[in-house]
Amino acid sequence: MTPGHGSTVGAILRRSARRTPARVAVEYGERSWTYAGLDDAVSRAAAVLLGAGLAPGDRVAAYGHNSDAYLIAFLACARAGLVHVPVNQNLTGADLAYLVGQSGSALVLADPDLAGRLPAGAASLPLRDTGDSLLARLADAVPYDGPEPRAEDLAQLLYTSGTTALPKGAMMTHRALVHEYLSAITALDLRAGDRPVHALPLYHSAQLHVFLLPYLAVGATNVILDAPDGDRLLDLVEAGRADSLFAPPTVWIALAGRPDLAARDLGGLRKAYYGASIMPVPVLERLRARLPELAFYNCFGQSEIGPLALVLGPDEHTGRMDSCGRPVLFVDARVVDERGEDVPDGTPGEIVYRSPQLCEGYWDKPEETAAAFRDGWFHSGDLAVRDADGYHTIVDRVKDVINSGGVLVASRQVEDALYTHPRVAEAAVVGLPDERWIEAVTAFVVPRGEVTEQELIGHAREALAAFKAPKRVFFVPELPRNASGKILKRELRDRFAARS
Repeated sequence: MTPGHGSTVGAILRRSARRTPARVAVEYGERSWTYAGLDDAVSRAAAVLLGAGLAPGDRVAAYGHNSDAYLIAFLACARAGLVHVPVNQNLTGADLAYLVGQSGSALVLADPDLAGRLPAGAASLPLRDTGDSLLARLADAVPYDGPEPRAEDLAQLLYTSGTTALPKGAMMTHRALVHEYLSAITALDLRAGDRPVHALPLYHSAQLHVFLLPYLAVGATNVILDAPDGDRLLDLVEAGRADSLFAPPTVWIALAGRPDLAARDLGGLRKAYYGASIMPVPVLERLRARLPELAFYNCFGQSEIGPLALVLGPDEHTGRMDSCGRPVLFVDARVVDERGEDVPDGTPGEIVYRSPQLCEGYWDKPEETAAAFRDGWFHSGDLAVRDADGYHTIVDRVKDVINSGGVLVASRQVEDALYTHPRVAEAAVVGLPDERWIEAVTAFVVPRGEVTEQELIGHAREALAAFKAPKRVFFVPELPRNASGKILKRELRDRFAARS
């Protein structure tokens, strides 16, 4: 093998395998892999991919559910110098064709039950569950022992969630991801003795890059689940097989609302991580009251920065429950106005970042890259407030702030007020076009039991100034979300604009 400096994704696993070869690295279903076995499987998978005619720099799309095969495929791409392109397994039709086509993927690694959705002409290889799958071919492959990629080479095209526009492929290098892994390890107190369970989709950067890869770096034993099933998660905790869990607010909201929560023995759960979207403060308060010994961490960031940028640790929650914390090890952050100048502490502005974790720009989108990276800083699109101690609170997405009668209203503040009502299971607030108010503050509520529109409006007015309270409340059976748990407010605005 050509010597390298080791600042690559593949080298992280190799070091863990040399340090603790016999320790179990991954458990999935009935299969388990030691660190030595996983490292060997990755080298064999890299050989299979290169033997299929791929060359370093080629893009390889991954279109599959959570599994050990999905993880092996990502690590194999990284070791072989291929560029991994994770694809939401829920995408179909034009959305799926766009990601495969825009990335220029030469091959799609697909789970067999998803392969029929692929665009016509797309070259594919099954990930698992067939005799000719990537996983099945490992036994006959000779482990790859060729040159390592360079730290500055691309490791992944990490597509944004596309909640406001077509997804953009953030170009992540090996160096950026390795920096982000170290930031995650230090900020989130990840340790080899932890027993993490990974239930969110692995195509999503939070589960893969904030937890699974950093935990492999420190040598922990990782359980991969197909999906965040509440019963399965609680069973693992009670059985002593899981003590560390990351989940978006949607999953924590569901867990907090379970009627059997008080009866379950969750004393073995030590670390609770939340992120991917804003956690309602009332939900967090209920969870902390029910599980007072549980250490909560708020993780905040976005795809373009790997994605972890800010963390609020368990000893920092008191008095700042709505904060997402301070920048992690390799991130520098500022809060600026529309001219790019720093705003005073306590004043809302856009949070911008500078970091070795940042992407190199957007794949084949020079105009979007230039718009996002200005004056040496990445402009996040998030509206934040920084306090004198360096803690940041995300007020809203810049595009989601509501202009009601010429006064700006942050949707999060209204949502938190609604969540204090016992009959509100979930809530999202947007601005809908209005002749009088420009935008009318409008709430979408998933109710828990019987409740009226006027009751919720009156409840909100008890906590908020009258102009911030919803003008209307729509009751819906569920809120539209992407697979990472983010509410698609654009979809709500588009769907209900004609009713305003």
